[in-house]
Amino acid sequence: MADHNEVVFESEVCAYLEARGWLYSVDDSGYDRERALFPEDVFAWLEETQPAAYGKALKAAGSEAKFLDVLTTALDKPLEHGGGTLNILRNGVVYIGGGRLKLAQFRPETSLNVTTVAQYAAMRVRVMRQVRFSTADQRSLDLVFFVNGLPVATVELKTDFTQSLDEAISQYRKDRRPVTNGRPEPLLSFGHRALVHFAVSNDLAAMTTRLEGEKTHFLPFNIGHDGGAGNPPGAEGRSATAYLWERVWEKDTWLTIIGRLMIVETRQEWDVATGTSVRRTSMLFPRFHQWEAVTNIVDAVREEGAGHRYLIEHSA
Repeated sequence: MADHNEVVFESEVCAYLEARGWLYSVDDSGYDRERALFPEDVFAWLEETQPAAYGKALKAAGSEAKFLDVLTTALDKPLEHGGGTLNILRNGVVYIGGGRLKLAQFRPETSLNVTTVAQYAAMRVRVMRQVRFSTADQRSLDLVFFVNGLPVATVELKTDFTQSLDEAISQYRKDRRPVTNGRPEPLLSFGHRALVHFAVSNDLAAMTTRLEGEKTHFLPFNIGHDGGAGNPPGAEGRSATAYLWERVWEKDTWLTIIGRLMIVETRQEWDVATGTSVRRTSMLFPRFHQWEAVTNIVDAVREEGAGHRYLIEHSA
């Protein structure tokens, strides 16, 4: 019964996204587990947006597999040295023969540049169901989101009829570790593939950017209700967390969050256990209210012009 209810929940979310510009894969056919990429979308976007440079780079690589190896190597570099999904989507990859190939074009500020407008229109945002993420076994994630073939998010869904948000969080902590029996799981490697992981029930949502087994720390990703935590009850037949797929995962909004609002931060921190100063890299994904506040202020400035003062009311 639990599996059946989750399937219905998955179907509803995916159908909503598909009807609003997302590509939809009902299973993980074509997904490259070892590289943690969806090559079809990588090649399709490059062929549509940079055919000449892509052709030269592919010829120099000698095969599609070796072309993907270059991309994989760039993704696997340390985040502070330009590696990882966020840096590659924003800055591209250098290929012998093809120069720097763009892997994405985020929404341009104006429509004056015909090329960037066309490239943004060509962006391939995909939701894929039941993705077998592990290179060691057949475990799968409910949903994985891709941008031009690069994974950017994973989602575990639970229906409140049978399981709670805590079940999804526990699943990430116990069964969604970045290493299995000493073997890396590329999709779950911090910052190098999926950038954020959502645990979602009909009533509540939470997210994290770093999976660390039992130490994984999830932050609430809720709207708030009556001045407190949680979400307002959904209308009859509608989940209280529908704001996620209706607002946050809306295609243009989602690409703006990935393209402009996420931050990679590296700083020195004191490690109490070792008594030494260590460098720690963090991936910051905006909380719901941070995203909403920034969006509302930008909209207000566009409408009212610069120079006004605004008050943001918030809590911890």
